[in-house]
Amino acid sequence: MKLLTEEQIASFRGFIANHDFFYIVGHKEPDGDCICSCLALGLLIKSEGKQYQLLSAGPFKRSEIHQYEKMFSSSMQFLSEEERRHTGLIISDCSEYSRLGDLDGDPRNLDSFIIDHHKTASCPAGASCLIDQSAPAACSLVQLLYEGIAGKVSKEAAELLFFGLSTDTGFFRFLTSDSAEVFRAAARLVEAGADPRMTYDLITSGKPYTTRKLLGIMLDRAERYLDGKLIVTYEKIEDTQKWGAEGRDSDSLYQLLLSVKGVEAVVFLRQETEASCTGGFRSRDDVDVSAVAAKFGGGGHKNASGMSVEGRIDTLIPAIVKEFARIM
Repeated sequence: MKLLTEEQIASFRGFIANHDFFYIVGHKEPDGDCICSCLALGLLIKSEGKQYQLLSAGPFKRSEIHQYEKMFSSSMQFLSEEERRHTGLIISDCSEYSRLGDLDGDPRNLDSFIIDHHKTASCPAGASCLIDQSAPAACSLVQLLYEGIAGKVSKEAAELLFFGLSTDTGFFRFLTSDSAEVFRAAARLVEAGADPRMTYDLITSGKPYTTRKLLGIMLDRAERYLDGKLIVTYEKIEDTQKWGAEGRDSDSLYQLLLSVKGVEAVVFLRQETEASCTGGFRSRDDVDVSAVAAKFGGGGHKNASGMSVEGRIDTLIPAIVKEFARIM
């Protein structure tokens, strides 16, 4: 992770100074990094004496972020044309307006600042951006902005930023030998009051019993491809109807399947409707799953990406395996 330049910090400081009100929003189907980076940005905006509204199209499927759902709205606070001219839009953990989901209100045509760390991220025309693919989480970038503008991070902000960093790094499992700066930043959060053990418990505990039953089905359904280097599994609509969508634990599924000897990548597909699927891709080391996700309109990181696509599982699996065969 690279440290921010004075110019990058000054750019965001100026963005805050030039607006009176802010909408803060992340991508649809938010995860811990998305939600906690938005919350920490709100605390930074508040510390600068400005007002804001937290937005999310949801849904809040992950059990570890249910506690934060009530702080967000899917309806943009009404503002007059004059007020909109003095309003800024901050987008965190996402660089595409289409990934914000269905919000009641129009976030476009607002002066925008984007904070993202995904490999497939790009800066839209007319927006100001802080995009750093070397950062392990959006929370890492927000921490550096917070420290550069407000000084020492507050205990409340430190807890949020450590939580978000922990979720996106698999509680630091995904970090490599070039991550010393990430650990130094994490240490500053702990010094400010973040509790690693409590954070781990918040992330990993409290899962509904039904998620364990569904996890067993996903493991039983898993199939190997490409000489055992790729594992694919899936969730049917009937599975969702029977076991529910609350507290899904795909992270445990990926961890278990990636631990299989010889496996380099895992694909998890979910039939959302009769005509559409979502998919998650995880990999080890050198397999770039973002390249495969991009073929289906998705994106993300080298070792963790996703997609949302029209189609059915039975036809998507052969197409996805074919794309993996090109890179494995």
